[in-house]
Amino acid sequence: MFQIKRICCIGAGYVGGPTCSVIAQMCPEITVTVVDVNESRIKAWNSDTLPIYEPGLKEVVESCRGRNLFFSTDIDSAIREADLVFISVLSNPEFLAEGTAVRDLKEPDRVLIGGDETAEGYRAIRALCAVYEHWVPKARIITTNTWSSELSKLAANAFLAQRISSINSISALCEATGADVEEVAKAIGMDQRIGSKFLKASVGFGGSCFQKDVLNLVYLCEALNLPEVASYWQQVIDMNEYQRRRFACRIIDCLFNTVTGKKIALLGFSFKKDTGDTRESSSIYISKYLMDEGAKLFIYDPKVLKEQIIHDLSQPSISEDNPERVSELVTVTSDPYEACQSAHALVICTEWDMFKELDYEKIYKKMLKPAFIFDGRRVLDHLHPHLQNIGFHIETIGKKVTATRIPYTPAAVCPRISATEPPTKKAKV
Repeated sequence: MFQIKRICCIGAGYVGGPTCSVIAQMCPEITVTVVDVNESRIKAWNSDTLPIYEPGLKEVVESCRGRNLFFSTDIDSAIREADLVFISVLSNPEFLAEGTAVRDLKEPDRVLIGGDETAEGYRAIRALCAVYEHWVPKARIITTNTWSSELSKLAANAFLAQRISSINSISALCEATGADVEEVAKAIGMDQRIGSKFLKASVGFGGSCFQKDVLNLVYLCEALNLPEVASYWQQVIDMNEYQRRRFACRIIDCLFNTVTGKKIALLGFSFKKDTGDTRESSSIYISKYLMDEGAKLFIYDPKVLKEQIIHDLSQPSISEDNPERVSELVTVTSDPYEACQSAHALVICTEWDMFKELDYEKIYKKMLKPAFIFDGRRVLDHLHPHLQNIGFHIETIGKKVTATRIPYTPAAVCPRISATEPPTKKAKV
């Protein structure tokens, strides 16, 4: 059997970098070269400050970089010398979750390898299987044809996104009836046919994969004249947009129907904890809806750089083709207490563990009164009695915490956004 001794991976991003670093660590006899046209990214991979944050990744890279793991911009040489080139030889979709990517790579539920049903295709599949068999049990390595492999990837992410949208739809019903979505999720999750994973209500899913893969599935169904199937999966995206709008409208409603000129502290900008990735983060859209109403946002995230936040909020679809408003309405801080100073409200958009440990008495004293907390990730559930004793008015996803809201006279002008307004259908990809 042909043995792979040199691997080239094209793309040094969130997938290529971690995947090939783990392969290099687990297969010391194989030389792995990760190439990219982005010179600054390659320099970062070769430095002490990696271009992406992932728990455990730095230790993996440092254990084999310069031995059998290399990062380079010399793409032609790496391809020419490689026995296997990732992304161009086989279908080997990844099932990594950011924040746990290293663990997912070392202890995968399964490895999926698809290829052509030809003699050459079978040889290539077998060669790649041999690489993964260095540390993955054979029973967890699945081989299929190319179409099955690619559709399995799309379907897996579509099913996970569907579960999130499903529980988020129930969270709206819980708020209207007085139920607690966490209690509902626990009850239905104990049914072994359903299971408890991905039943965490929140401000919506983000990241590079879920929306992209669901929309790819929608596009594929439309192209193959399956409009009913396309509409079914499009609803998963629509519900995600609805949840974001609904949360933003709730903030505006509680702040006496206007946030114009009001300071709002937004804690968390990455799409989930333990990563610096902001792609399709719900924080971006919550920020957009609040900026549309003239709110002054003070944003803090422990891992996302200021430049990335400003870049994301300055995109034409977010800034309403007016990037200047970002400099007028957005301040990025390096300290969560600074973000909350003199704020009308504190909004948690990412479930960073550190937000559970903040000194909320200190924060309350520095905020304007009445002081509101909007917990979009249900990270403060255990603190509700304490926070209410301090004086906070608390609003969270899928549960009524405050029985009655502070009375106010509604403004004559309604907010520009509406929770019931149908979201704009995303462009096909």
